[in-house]
Amino acid sequence: MLSGLKRFKRSAVIGLIALFLPFVIVPAKAANDSTLGVAITSDATLNLVPKPIRDWKNPAYIIQAFDEVALKNEYDKDKHRVRKWRQPVRVFVEHQVGDNGLHAQLVQMHLSHLAQITSHSIVKVDSLEEANLHLVFTRQSQWADVVMRLMGASAASNIHGSVCMGKFALNSQNEIERAWVVIPVDQAQMHGKLVACVVEEITQVLGLPNDSVKVFPSIFNDKTPQDLLTGLDYILLKLLYSADIRAGMTAAEVQPILQKQLEQWQRDGTLTQADKAVRQGQLYPLLGY
Repeated sequence: MLSGLKRFKRSAVIGLIALFLPFVIVPAKAANDSTLGVAITSDATLNLVPKPIRDWKNPAYIIQAFDEVALKNEYDKDKHRVRKWRQPVRVFVEHQVGDNGLHAQLVQMHLSHLAQITSHSIVKVDSLEEANLHLVFTRQSQWADVVMRLMGASAASNIHGSVCMGKFALNSQNEIERAWVVIPVDQAQMHGKLVACVVEEITQVLGLPNDSVKVFPSIFNDKTPQDLLTGLDYILLKLLYSADIRAGMTAAEVQPILQKQLEQWQRDGTLTQADKAVRQGQLYPLLGY
Protein backbone atom coordinates (compact mmCIF):
# COMPACT_ATOMS: atom_id res chain seq x y z
CA MET A 1 0.00 0.00 0.00
CA LEU A 2 2.96 2.32 0.37
CA SER A 3 5.39 3.50 -2.26
CA GLY A 4 8.96 2.29 -2.35
CA LEU A 5 9.70 5.31 -4.50
CA LYS A 6 8.98 7.82 -1.77
CA ARG A 7 11.97 8.89 0.36
CA PHE A 8 12.07 9.37 4.08
CA LYS A 9 14.27 12.00 5.66
CA ARG A 10 17.13 10.24 7.47
CA SER A 11 16.98 10.55 11.25
CA ALA A 12 19.43 9.68 14.00
CA VAL A 13 17.15 6.85 15.06
CA ILE A 14 16.36 5.27 11.72
CA GLY A 15 17.73 5.67 8.24
CA LEU A 16 14.93 4.25 6.15
CA ILE A 17 13.96 5.01 2.57
CA ALA A 18 10.78 4.77 0.69
CA LEU A 19 7.76 2.71 1.49
CA PHE A 20 5.32 0.86 -0.71
CA LEU A 21 3.27 -1.82 0.97
CA PRO A 22 0.58 -3.51 -1.09
CA PHE A 23 -1.46 -5.91 0.95
CA VAL A 24 -3.31 -9.06 -0.02
CA ILE A 25 -6.19 -10.17 2.15
CA VAL A 26 -6.86 -13.91 2.16
CA PRO A 27 -9.42 -15.92 4.10
CA ALA A 28 -7.74 -18.16 6.66
CA LYS A 29 -9.13 -20.82 8.97
CA ALA A 30 -8.44 -20.16 12.61
CA ALA A 31 -7.00 -22.63 15.08
CA ASN A 32 -10.34 -24.20 15.97
CA ASP A 33 -13.81 -24.47 14.54
CA SER A 34 -15.28 -21.88 16.93
CA THR A 35 -13.25 -19.03 15.47
CA LEU A 36 -12.87 -17.43 12.10
CA GLY A 37 -9.64 -15.95 10.80
CA VAL A 38 -8.52 -13.35 8.33
CA ALA A 39 -4.90 -13.36 7.21
CA ILE A 40 -3.27 -10.26 5.81
CA THR A 41 -0.11 -10.27 3.73
CA SER A 42 1.87 -7.63 1.91
CA ASP A 43 3.67 -8.06 -1.39
CA ALA A 44 6.30 -6.05 -3.21
CA THR A 45 4.36 -5.09 -6.32
CA LEU A 46 4.82 -1.48 -7.45
CA ASN A 47 1.81 0.24 -8.98
CA LEU A 48 1.13 3.53 -10.66
CA VAL A 49 -0.36 6.24 -8.49
CA PRO A 50 -3.95 7.12 -9.45
CA LYS A 51 -5.24 10.65 -9.76
CA PRO A 52 -5.88 12.20 -6.34
CA ILE A 53 -9.41 12.49 -5.04
CA ARG A 54 -10.26 16.19 -4.96
CA ASP A 55 -11.90 15.96 -1.55
CA TRP A 56 -12.19 12.69 0.38
CA LYS A 57 -14.16 14.42 3.18
CA ASN A 58 -17.55 13.91 1.51
CA PRO A 59 -19.63 11.66 3.83
CA ALA A 60 -20.84 9.52 0.93
CA TYR A 61 -17.24 8.88 -0.08
CA ILE A 62 -16.24 7.96 3.48
CA ILE A 63 -19.18 5.57 3.83
CA GLN A 64 -18.09 3.85 0.61
CA ALA A 65 -14.52 3.68 1.93
CA PHE A 66 -15.72 2.12 5.20
CA ASP A 67 -17.72 -0.43 3.25
CA GLU A 68 -14.68 -1.33 1.15
CA VAL A 69 -12.11 -1.55 3.94
CA ALA A 70 -14.09 -2.78 6.96
CA LEU A 71 -16.73 -5.02 5.40
CA LYS A 72 -14.80 -6.85 2.68
CA ASN A 73 -11.84 -9.19 2.28
CA GLU A 74 -9.40 -9.32 -0.61
CA TYR A 75 -10.03 -12.82 -1.93
CA ASP A 76 -13.73 -13.33 -1.50
CA LYS A 77 -16.72 -11.47 -2.84
CA ASP A 78 -18.79 -11.75 0.31
CA LYS A 79 -19.98 -8.76 2.29
CA HIS A 80 -18.79 -9.26 5.85
CA ARG A 81 -20.10 -7.93 9.12
CA VAL A 82 -18.23 -5.39 11.24
CA ARG A 83 -15.15 -6.88 12.90
CA LYS A 84 -13.51 -5.12 15.84
CA TRP A 85 -11.95 -5.70 19.25
CA ARG A 86 -14.21 -5.49 22.29
CA GLN A 87 -11.62 -6.53 24.86
CA PRO A 88 -8.47 -4.47 25.42
CA VAL A 89 -5.66 -5.19 22.98
CA ARG A 90 -2.54 -6.47 24.72
CA VAL A 91 0.53 -6.65 22.49
CA PHE A 92 3.56 -8.82 23.12
CA VAL A 93 6.59 -8.12 20.92
CA GLU A 94 8.94 -11.04 20.30
CA HIS A 95 12.42 -10.14 19.05
CA GLN A 96 14.23 -12.84 17.08
CA VAL A 97 16.67 -10.34 15.54
CA GLY A 98 18.71 -7.36 16.71
CA ASP A 99 17.77 -3.66 16.94
CA ASN A 100 15.27 -4.45 19.67
CA GLY A 101 15.19 -0.85 20.83
CA LEU A 102 14.35 0.53 17.42
CA HIS A 103 11.64 -2.02 16.74
CA ALA A 104 10.10 -1.54 20.19
CA GLN A 105 10.09 2.24 19.68
CA LEU A 106 8.32 1.99 16.31
CA VAL A 107 5.69 -0.35 17.71
CA GLN A 108 5.09 1.73 20.84
CA MET A 109 4.70 4.94 18.85
CA HIS A 110 2.14 3.36 16.53
CA LEU A 111 0.23 1.62 19.32
CA SER A 112 -0.03 4.90 21.22
CA HIS A 113 -1.32 6.61 18.09
CA LEU A 114 -3.94 3.92 17.46
CA ALA A 115 -5.10 4.07 21.07
CA GLN A 116 -5.39 7.85 20.84
CA ILE A 117 -7.45 7.69 17.64
CA THR A 118 -9.77 4.83 18.65
CA SER A 119 -10.03 5.54 22.41
CA HIS A 120 -9.59 1.76 22.76
CA SER A 121 -7.09 0.29 25.20
CA ILE A 122 -4.03 -0.85 23.20
CA VAL A 123 -0.83 -1.42 25.16
CA LYS A 124 2.33 -3.52 25.15
CA VAL A 125 2.71 -6.26 27.74
CA ASP A 126 5.76 -8.08 29.05
CA SER A 127 4.76 -11.69 28.51
CA LEU A 128 3.06 -13.77 25.85
CA GLU A 129 0.66 -15.14 28.47
CA GLU A 130 -0.80 -11.64 28.95
CA ALA A 131 -1.12 -10.93 25.23
CA ASN A 132 -3.85 -11.36 22.64
CA LEU A 133 -1.79 -9.77 19.83
CA HIS A 134 1.56 -11.46 19.22
CA LEU A 135 3.99 -9.48 17.05
CA VAL A 136 7.21 -11.18 15.92
CA PHE A 137 10.25 -9.47 14.43
CA THR A 138 12.13 -12.27 12.69
CA ARG A 139 14.37 -12.84 9.66
CA GLN A 140 13.50 -14.00 6.17
CA SER A 141 15.08 -17.42 6.66
CA GLN A 142 12.72 -18.12 9.57
CA TRP A 143 9.51 -16.32 8.74
CA ALA A 144 7.81 -19.19 6.87
CA ASP A 145 8.24 -21.36 9.96
CA VAL A 146 6.98 -18.58 12.25
CA VAL A 147 3.90 -17.95 10.08
CA MET A 148 3.16 -21.68 9.95
CA ARG A 149 3.47 -21.99 13.73
CA LEU A 150 1.36 -18.96 14.61
CA MET A 151 -1.11 -18.65 11.75
CA GLY A 152 -1.31 -22.09 10.16
CA ALA A 153 -0.83 -23.62 6.74
CA SER A 154 -3.39 -21.42 4.96
CA ALA A 155 -1.49 -18.25 5.84
CA ALA A 156 1.90 -19.86 5.21
CA SER A 157 0.83 -20.78 1.68
CA ASN A 158 0.49 -17.05 0.88
CA ILE A 159 3.88 -15.75 1.95
CA HIS A 160 5.46 -16.01 -1.52
CA GLY A 161 6.06 -12.47 -2.74
CA SER A 162 4.92 -11.01 0.58
CA VAL A 163 6.92 -8.66 2.76
CA CYS A 164 5.10 -9.17 6.09
CA MET A 165 1.88 -10.72 7.33
CA GLY A 166 -0.90 -10.34 9.87
CA LYS A 167 -3.93 -12.40 10.85
CA PHE A 168 -6.81 -12.05 13.27
CA ALA A 169 -9.28 -14.57 14.67
CA LEU A 170 -12.97 -13.92 15.42
CA ASN A 171 -15.44 -15.35 17.88
CA SER A 172 -19.04 -16.12 16.98
CA GLN A 173 -20.05 -12.48 17.57
CA ASN A 174 -17.48 -11.23 15.02
CA GLU A 175 -15.35 -9.78 17.80
CA ILE A 176 -11.62 -10.01 17.22
CA GLU A 177 -10.18 -12.16 20.00
CA ARG A 178 -6.59 -12.80 18.90
CA ALA A 179 -4.19 -11.49 16.27
CA TRP A 180 -0.69 -12.15 15.00
CA VAL A 181 1.78 -10.04 13.03
CA VAL A 182 5.05 -11.38 11.61
CA ILE A 183 7.69 -9.05 10.15
CA PRO A 184 10.88 -10.48 8.61
CA VAL A 185 13.10 -7.47 9.29
CA ASP A 186 15.83 -8.11 6.69
CA GLN A 187 13.23 -8.63 3.98
CA ALA A 188 11.24 -5.55 5.02
CA GLN A 189 14.37 -3.39 5.11
CA MET A 190 15.45 -4.68 1.70
CA HIS A 191 12.20 -3.30 0.26
CA GLY A 192 12.28 -0.14 2.41
CA LYS A 193 9.15 -1.25 4.27
CA LEU A 194 9.99 -1.79 7.90
CA VAL A 195 7.91 1.13 9.19
CA ALA A 196 5.18 0.37 6.66
CA CYS A 197 4.89 -3.20 7.91
CA VAL A 198 4.53 -1.99 11.49
CA VAL A 199 1.93 0.64 10.61
CA GLU A 200 -0.20 -1.29 8.16
CA GLU A 201 -0.26 -4.75 9.69
CA ILE A 202 -1.10 -3.57 13.21
CA THR A 203 -3.75 -1.18 11.88
CA GLN A 204 -5.38 -3.82 9.71
CA VAL A 205 -5.65 -6.39 12.52
CA LEU A 206 -7.80 -3.87 14.39
CA GLY A 207 -10.60 -4.71 11.93
CA LEU A 208 -9.88 -2.91 8.64
CA PRO A 209 -8.51 -5.87 6.66
CA ASN A 210 -9.27 -5.06 3.04
CA ASP A 211 -7.32 -3.09 0.44
CA SER A 212 -9.16 -1.19 -2.27
CA VAL A 213 -8.24 1.19 -5.08
CA LYS A 214 -11.54 2.93 -4.32
CA VAL A 215 -10.12 4.27 -1.05
CA PHE A 216 -7.74 7.21 -1.46
CA PRO A 217 -5.66 8.67 0.10
CA SER A 218 -5.14 5.71 2.38
CA ILE A 219 -2.72 3.06 3.56
CA PHE A 220 -5.45 0.62 2.52
CA ASN A 221 -4.89 1.35 -1.19
CA ASP A 222 -2.36 -0.77 -3.09
CA LYS A 223 -1.70 1.99 -5.59
CA THR A 224 -1.00 5.04 -3.46
CA PRO A 225 2.32 6.07 -1.88
CA GLN A 226 1.04 6.41 1.68
CA ASP A 227 3.53 5.40 4.36
CA LEU A 228 1.69 6.53 7.51
CA LEU A 229 -1.98 6.91 8.40
CA THR A 230 -3.84 9.55 6.41
CA GLY A 231 -6.74 11.77 7.46
CA LEU A 232 -9.12 9.31 5.83
CA ASP A 233 -7.57 6.39 7.73
CA TYR A 234 -7.94 8.41 10.93
CA ILE A 235 -11.67 8.86 10.26
CA LEU A 236 -12.16 5.17 9.34
CA LEU A 237 -10.55 4.09 12.61
CA LYS A 238 -12.62 6.55 14.63
CA LEU A 239 -15.79 5.32 12.93
CA LEU A 240 -14.99 1.64 13.50
CA TYR A 241 -14.34 2.21 17.20
CA SER A 242 -17.20 4.61 17.85
CA ALA A 243 -19.50 3.35 20.60
CA ASP A 244 -22.50 3.01 18.29
CA ILE A 245 -20.72 0.61 15.92
CA ARG A 246 -20.80 -2.96 17.24
CA ALA A 247 -19.08 -6.10 16.03
CA GLY A 248 -21.46 -8.22 13.95
CA MET A 249 -23.40 -5.31 12.43
CA THR A 250 -24.32 -5.59 8.77
CA ALA A 251 -23.71 -2.94 6.14
CA ALA A 252 -27.40 -1.99 6.28
CA GLU A 253 -27.26 -1.56 10.05
CA VAL A 254 -24.05 0.45 9.95
CA GLN A 255 -24.91 2.89 7.15
CA PRO A 256 -27.33 5.21 9.01
CA ILE A 257 -25.00 5.31 12.04
CA LEU A 258 -22.08 6.30 9.82
CA GLN A 259 -24.21 8.95 8.10
CA LYS A 260 -25.30 10.51 11.39
CA GLN A 261 -21.77 10.52 12.82
CA LEU A 262 -20.20 12.00 9.69
CA GLU A 263 -22.80 14.76 9.55
CA GLN A 264 -21.89 15.63 13.15
CA TRP A 265 -18.18 15.61 12.27
CA GLN A 266 -18.89 17.90 9.33
CA ARG A 267 -20.52 20.39 11.68
CA ASP A 268 -17.90 20.27 14.43
CA GLY A 269 -14.85 20.34 12.13
CA THR A 270 -13.58 16.80 12.79
CA LEU A 271 -13.49 16.04 9.05
CA THR A 272 -11.85 19.33 8.16
CA GLN A 273 -9.15 18.87 10.81
CA ALA A 274 -8.52 15.14 10.21
CA ASP A 275 -5.39 15.57 8.06
CA LYS A 276 -3.86 17.78 10.74
CA ALA A 277 -5.06 15.64 13.64
CA VAL A 278 -3.59 12.42 12.30
CA ARG A 279 -0.13 14.00 12.15
CA GLN A 280 -0.07 14.27 15.93
CA GLY A 281 1.24 10.71 15.97
CA GLN A 282 4.87 10.36 17.09
CA LEU A 283 6.02 8.62 13.92
CA TYR A 284 5.42 11.72 11.78
CA PRO A 285 8.17 13.98 13.22
CA LEU A 286 10.42 10.94 13.66
CA LEU A 287 10.26 10.34 9.92
CA GLY A 288 10.62 14.01 9.01
CA TYR A 289 6.99 15.02 8.46
